[in-house]
Amino acid sequence: MKKPVKIWLSIGVTAVLAGSVYYGVKKSQADIVTVQTGKVIRQDLTATVTASGEIRPRNYVNIGANVMGRLTDILVKEGDRVAKGQLLAKLESVQAGADVNAQLASLSAAQAEVTGAEAALKAADESLRTLKASVDRARAELQRANLDFERGQQLYAERLIAKQEFDSRKAQAEAAAATLREAEARLAQAEAQRAQTAASLASAQKRVAQIQASLVRVKDVLNKHLATSPIDGIVTNLPVRVGETVVPGIQNSPASLIMTIADMSLITAEVKVDEADIVSIQNGQTADITIDALPNRTFKGHVIEIGNTAILRSTGLAASQSAISSQEAKDFKVVIALDNPPPEIRPGLSCTAKITTATRNNVLSIPIQALTVRQKGDLLPKPKKGVQAAATADPAKQKELSEEVQGVFVIQDGKAVFRKVDTGITGATYIELLGGLKEGDEIITGSYRVIRTLRNETRVKIDNRAETSKAL
Repeated sequence: MKKPVKIWLSIGVTAVLAGSVYYGVKKSQADIVTVQTGKVIRQDLTATVTASGEIRPRNYVNIGANVMGRLTDILVKEGDRVAKGQLLAKLESVQAGADVNAQLASLSAAQAEVTGAEAALKAADESLRTLKASVDRARAELQRANLDFERGQQLYAERLIAKQEFDSRKAQAEAAAATLREAEARLAQAEAQRAQTAASLASAQKRVAQIQASLVRVKDVLNKHLATSPIDGIVTNLPVRVGETVVPGIQNSPASLIMTIADMSLITAEVKVDEADIVSIQNGQTADITIDALPNRTFKGHVIEIGNTAILRSTGLAASQSAISSQEAKDFKVVIALDNPPPEIRPGLSCTAKITTATRNNVLSIPIQALTVRQKGDLLPKPKKGVQAAATADPAKQKELSEEVQGVFVIQDGKAVFRKVDTGITGATYIELLGGLKEGDEIITGSYRVIRTLRNETRVKIDNRAETSKAL
């Protein structure tokens, strides 16, 4: 064989051997999946719920119109601080004021009548006392005259006195009796007059009470023309001006609202929390509040109220009051009191609250993206054909195999082995690990597509360079 032929033959054999080796290597690596990994670590975790809303005073009052009328005076302006009971505005009240004045005049006349009746009754009482004394005196005189007459009868019968003296004593007794009857008649007349005076006094007193009741009514009507503050606070809304007419009892009408008084001593952030997170909210939990109008500042607060009624996200109405499908997303109102609100804060400012629902110190944790779900049947070794057919035919076994299991993939002997885990609270990027792994275990954390499709006991290759470049 010629030398050139031998050289080309050697080159061909070498190429075939190299191709065979390359093909074998590629075939052996065909089932290997490239993954990124992380470690089970210990750290402090904080679970939070984020919700948005607006700043509101805890207590505020809308001062509305109690009667229809024209505004004649507005004694405050928006932003003024007012005290409880302070006069805020006046409505035209000519007729109401005239009614009050008329009742006051009637009350004055009735009270004068009562005073006169009381004076007359007092005089009648004095007269009665005098007449009673006269009756007593006349009765005593009659008793004395009767005794004198009786003695005269005895003496006259014994012929010891003259008939003239006897007649005189008899006349004195009869005169005393007449005087007593006259005094008793005057007393009876005076008692009747006193009873009449007492009746007149009672009638006058009833008229006074009636007029006083009417005066209370017309004063109440007059006071409805005066708007006063029921609380200490600040005027936060003043939509009307002097000369405009306001009307009572019309909800959501600009003409029914005079102003709004807000008690700014307790400022709250009223936020709407998603229905999926509301179960973890409790009174007293702390929160960090950011206000859009005050950037780069965070304010502390705590939860003071949790709503029990679901609110439809699209309309803002209570779910029980709406005919919209119950499948719509819902929120719940949560009120957070700001611990130290800034002086420049205003009601209605948009805000975001981050409520701390749970805290764990030095607990095992894993990245949230490492957590996945698999069916029990996908975790078992591939069964033989007969066994697989039997499992498929058994509904109970099929149901058991379709149950989902929560877990992560652990690196073990170059393979991804699924491990069931129990979890606790969820932080920003890590989740608490309650069982199933130990500190330092290497778990698969990426990519998301790989974790979603990775099968149990698949051979893997670790490449954390992509994660490192992302971190840089």
